[in-house]
Amino acid sequence: MSAEIRLDVVNSHDIEESELSSINGEVTLNDRVNATYKVFNDIRKQGNESITNIVTNAERRAFTDRFSRGKRAAVDNSVILPVVDDEKREHGSGKKAAGPLLSGTAYCISSCSMILLNKVVLSSYNFNAGVSLMFYQNLISSLVVVVLGLCRVVSVEKLNWKLIRVWIPVNLIFIGMLLSGMYSLKYINIAMVTILKNMTNILTAIGELYIFRKTQNQKVWTAMFLMIISAVTGGITDLSYDAVGYAWQILNCVLTASYSLTLRRVMDEAKKSTRSGSLNEVSMVLLNNLLSLPFAIFLIILLGEWEYVINVDVTKLPMFWVVATASGFLGLAISFTSMWFLHQTGPTTYSLVGSLNKIPISIAGLVVFKVPLSVSNLFSILFGLFAGVFFARAKLS
Repeated sequence: MSAEIRLDVVNSHDIEESELSSINGEVTLNDRVNATYKVFNDIRKQGNESITNIVTNAERRAFTDRFSRGKRAAVDNSVILPVVDDEKREHGSGKKAAGPLLSGTAYCISSCSMILLNKVVLSSYNFNAGVSLMFYQNLISSLVVVVLGLCRVVSVEKLNWKLIRVWIPVNLIFIGMLLSGMYSLKYINIAMVTILKNMTNILTAIGELYIFRKTQNQKVWTAMFLMIISAVTGGITDLSYDAVGYAWQILNCVLTASYSLTLRRVMDEAKKSTRSGSLNEVSMVLLNNLLSLPFAIFLIILLGEWEYVINVDVTKLPMFWVVATASGFLGLAISFTSMWFLHQTGPTTYSLVGSLNKIPISIAGLVVFKVPLSVSNLFSILFGLFAGVFFARAKLS
């Protein structure tokens, strides 16, 4: 069956070439064979005619056939094909316009909502069990990815002990990054958390310089200097300054930079540990969330959080669990929407939108939680947001 299909393709290709050559006025081998066949056929039917007249008539008919085919092909090319191309082009342009807009909107909404909901759970509900909250959110993410993988909606790499052993160092840093981020968000307002997170870019750039020997251009170092100024002035003018919160955030910056740098070094080794020789983003999401669960259980028991979760009144409120569950789904949504948005656009647009997305997050945090704000502190926050956007532009130049 496959041989017949290949033969049909070859034949149709030969026909197209024959017609195209006829349009250009060239006589191909097929045309000569057809003309010769017609010559002998006419000799048989008209034995009394001269060979010269028969050949002349046959060539005349062959020329007429070539001319008619050429004319028909020219009409087809000039009338039918452009209409089909226009329809495809219009349909394709509609998809291209809608894809980046939808994916970018979904990424921004999920990112903003995740931060706001975590702030609500930790501050508004005064929930003092960050490890338990992380465990609950990661459990939801793991279950959703496993279900999607079983339904074959997403492709998930099969886990093995060799891959797990390679990934454990990355996962430990991932857990520390999540916990330090939660505790800093409990004590500091969202706008200042966003500004201080810019320090992660500086630490990552320094790590790239010493570990990977990757140098940065002058614009990048200028942007990082502006980030340092914005972080220092923001801390000095912060009316709700909390030393514990700032300490957690500094630790979060160190761990986030370490996670990024360690992930680059471990990735190649992790790919060698899989059956397919690759490791996609969904598999990394499952690895991080699933492997964090036993470590989280150990910390919950060690810190005695399980007693607090059982006895605290806030866990008896249905709305608390609605918000906590929503934050778990949003955490997973950020992973998927960021991959979707990156696929629809590219690293340049993704990086710039990620930097610009800090602006609505900061404004929403100031308004929703009614943060006490001075003019100088507001200027520091805006200056820090500008430095973040300038850094993203400088990295891509």
